[in-house]
Amino acid sequence: MTGDATGAVEIHTALLRLRHTTGLPVAFGGLVESGGPRIRISELCGTATPALSALAVTAGNGLGGKAVALARPCAVTDYSASRQISHEYDVPVAAEGLRSVLAVPVVVRRRVRGVLYGALRTAEPLGDRALGAAMAAARDVEQALVVREEARGLLVAAQSASEPDLAAGAVREQVREAHAALRALAPRIADPSLRAELLDVCGLLAPRSRVPGPVLAPRELDVLSWVAAGATNALAAERLGVRAETVKGYLRSAMRKLGAHTRGEAVAAARRAGVLP
Repeated sequence: MTGDATGAVEIHTALLRLRHTTGLPVAFGGLVESGGPRIRISELCGTATPALSALAVTAGNGLGGKAVALARPCAVTDYSASRQISHEYDVPVAAEGLRSVLAVPVVVRRRVRGVLYGALRTAEPLGDRALGAAMAAARDVEQALVVREEARGLLVAAQSASEPDLAAGAVREQVREAHAALRALAPRIADPSLRAELLDVCGLLAPRSRVPGPVLAPRELDVLSWVAAGATNALAAERLGVRAETVKGYLRSAMRKLGAHTRGEAVAAARRAGVLP
């Protein structure tokens, strides 16, 4: 896998899923370069040559550039002969032997952030199934990028809120909400380094007790984090992407381990054990 680590994991995972879902032999893509209107092709799956590697695609040019400019999927049945696109990139496309190609933009908050391509080495129409799978893959990348940005913002807020001189009640509540939100985001992060960073900050927000406490499962701690932030079971379920009954099960289990009879007792016991802020 090549390319900038920021978003590269999500792009590569989406391309692998696109090939598996559609059977398309070639998939590639990349993100918009910072400070410019160009897409840099960084992730390649199924290619036979390095012709497309690191190719810079300008908005408006070629198939991918058209998808960027229009912010919608585009496809051609025979790339080199198509009159629907400009032909700045015919040489690398021909070197890879691609004929039928589709390009789907990754749009985050109304801004194009990248492009995913799928291609055949024969000139035949790409059907609705292939287009639908490519659009679903682009949505997966979009959601991953949104989560990443939310996580970065929460990291900054949580780290600044963890300064020792901040003890006001409102700030404590902010810290607790940030702790719960970070724990909820962590399982959705594909990048292991960012996920580890999130969980490290969670640890900083919950100072460790000198008295050993019970070992809570990650999901039990996730649920308690939201309960501590004042969430109902229904809201905790929504934030964690599980059913309300599942939340109740984790809460009962955590209460049993903590020797608590109520939600409030469970939160207090978890704080005494140093696992909640």
